Amino acid sequence: MNKIIVSIVFAIVLVIGINVITDTIYYVEKPKKSAYQIDSVTAVANTTAETSSVDVNTGNIMALFASTNAVEGAKVFKKCAACHSISQGGGNKIGPALWGVLGRKAGSISDYKYSKAMVAYAKPWSFEEMDGFLIKPKDWIKGTKMSYAGIKNAKDRAAVILYMNENTDNPLPLQ
Repeated sequence: MNKIIVSIVFAIVLVIGINVITDTIYYVEKPKKSAYQIDSVTAVANTTAETSSVDVNTGNIMALFASTNAVEGAKVFKKCAACHSISQGGGNKIGPALWGVLGRKAGSISDYKYSKAMVAYAKPWSFEEMDGFLIKPKDWIKGTKMSYAGIKNAKDRAAVILYMNENTDNPLPLQ
């Protein structure tokens, strides 16, 4: 019995000793600056809080357009491309084709079966409407069959809206 206890204690001391020795040999100082710099934590939190309300201010989305571009929107749109086509003449997929969606009345593509809620909504897609919808589609239009959780980041939403505005024959003016 004594040999077993001594063996266990010796094994524990050996493991702890090796750990201390390797920590001493391979010591790495923490960097003075973080590898991932966050420019403005408070600005991100404020922007998210402001735009997550259902009552979106008209000026917010327009102000965000200045901080992003359609190229960024194309990157973010890759998530949307699983269900939507945005190319001219592109057909409907799980969701309707989005070529020329801004300025078009919601639920108006004739060869797509929209939910009753989307057809009844029938408002034209403006920048503000699209921004509100993309935050959380099921909250913006109760009863929509779009099951996407939404885009929480306001800058990403603005970029996607700019990208959608470029993919049309009649882009809406950015004023």
